[in-house]
Amino acid sequence: MTTYSPRPDDVRFLLNTVLGAPARLSALAPFAEVDEALQAQVLDEAGKFVAEVIAPPNRDGDEIGCRFVNGEVLTPPGFRDAYRAFVDGGWPALSAAPEDGGQGLPAVLEAVLYEWLSAANHGLTMAPGLLHGAYECIRHHGSDELKQRYLSKIATGEWLATMCLTEAHAGSDLGQVRTRATAQADGSFRVAGGKIFISGGEHDLTDNIVHLVLCRLPDAPAGPKGLSLVLVPKRLPDGARNAVHCERIEEKMGLHGSSTCVMRFDDATGWLIGEPNRGLAAMFVMMNAARLHVALQGLGLLDAAWQKADAYAHERRQMRAPGPAPASRGSEAADLVAEHPAIRRILDTQRAWIDGARLIAYRTAVQLDIARHDADPKARERAQRWCALVTPVLKAACTQQAFHGASECLQVFGGHGYVREWGIEQVVRDSRVTMIYEGTNEIQAIDLLVRKVLADGGAGMSALLVEVRDELEASRDIDADAQRRLAQLRYLTTTLAMAAAADPALPYEVADDYLRVVMIALLAWAWARIGRDAPQDARWAAPEAAFRRWVLPEFEMRLGIVKRACEAVTAQRAPA
Repeated sequence: MTTYSPRPDDVRFLLNTVLGAPARLSALAPFAEVDEALQAQVLDEAGKFVAEVIAPPNRDGDEIGCRFVNGEVLTPPGFRDAYRAFVDGGWPALSAAPEDGGQGLPAVLEAVLYEWLSAANHGLTMAPGLLHGAYECIRHHGSDELKQRYLSKIATGEWLATMCLTEAHAGSDLGQVRTRATAQADGSFRVAGGKIFISGGEHDLTDNIVHLVLCRLPDAPAGPKGLSLVLVPKRLPDGARNAVHCERIEEKMGLHGSSTCVMRFDDATGWLIGEPNRGLAAMFVMMNAARLHVALQGLGLLDAAWQKADAYAHERRQMRAPGPAPASRGSEAADLVAEHPAIRRILDTQRAWIDGARLIAYRTAVQLDIARHDADPKARERAQRWCALVTPVLKAACTQQAFHGASECLQVFGGHGYVREWGIEQVVRDSRVTMIYEGTNEIQAIDLLVRKVLADGGAGMSALLVEVRDELEASRDIDADAQRRLAQLRYLTTTLAMAAAADPALPYEVADDYLRVVMIALLAWAWARIGRDAPQDARWAAPEAAFRRWVLPEFEMRLGIVKRACEAVTAQRAPA
């Protein structure tokens, strides 16, 4: 069974050659000393650590899984040692501020790290997956006392954190949350209620777990505007156990190495984060960071599936491939599976998604730091616009491709892919949940179109598309083609804004199609950039060709769906 192995050289090409990230980041004050050599060293060490420490216990994580014993959760063999090495190596604190025990490195390095972690061992990576978001939430909204008590512990991974939103009767509809928090005379709150689907709600990786609980104060207004956020630790400052209980762990389709818990808060002690009834504002700091990380999970899982399928296709021989005899045939009676056109199409198409989406995701991570640290307010505004519009696109598109692409990679194995021996079926199972958590993909599409694109009549999206258009030369066919797609998307956005004014339900019906149009247009931009910087490199030629033949045609299909829906609205509203 092929074990996932990071490929730092590919990442460096995208970051350094295509994006020019080291120079852009070193121009920001916090990263003035973070040059290309330092970034390369971090990536090399991260790649070794992930391959040597994080990947090996992955199979036990799936086959043995977490166990629930007398109210306690025992993680799979090897997980505690691997997590301790993760903390001791300083990896959780990669991008946290130095004053909080962090290393103060750019967000894009953390993004690459979590992509690799997810690819190597998704179950284990779920444990520290919310650390960055919890850290940012407390850092921006927590009181000085909470920061002093919890910030460095979370930044360094000494304590893990959860995000407690979902309740049994309220999935994505947070306005129905019933968990209650009652103020106490000492300034604390008593939290009572139940939460479900809580990743890492209980485990044995750290002594303390910091729960960020979405709840409602007694005098809170109904709906989402009445939600508050309360920090509820597993262990109180004096070391006593808080009234927080795991009732059970879910038996899941995948992610067996991650404990997904049903939690009960029995008047547990906690402290308010941010203002009363402003919990969602504080929580969204955490959720937005988590959504980019989930997109990177999708990329990592798809890469893990591709690595397994590609290795198998270059070992297994089946029948004769059509066309001239391949050089690999020799005296063999059958050709390698990789020589068959149907298999090449599968493998090259997944690489087209992986490498193109990586460029978009890494650019987004760079924009996060520009939005926070650039001295130019206009640059910060552009960067924030990019992150707001592109993050939901990445989350939805990368996770959808992770599941469907991993299923295609399983197909390369034939019947062998359906049995556990080769490990590919685990990737298919593990990847499915990424389309659901941190906001379902349908919610991502609605968030993009209704709340972000149409909220300003499409002006922000148009500005973003002009920005990426201006980065292309238009002197090459590939650049001109990408520019044409961007122009079509701008026109579609204007058309959709006009039609939505006549039929408010329309955007909700076509949101998924619109998101796919945006993603494929951005992929066209990404492959134009990659093709320009690697014109003679065979490593990138096959996936670029696959993108143009097998991925890009979806652009016209989705564009046509949205256009016809808009035309139908216009026709209905036209005078007789």
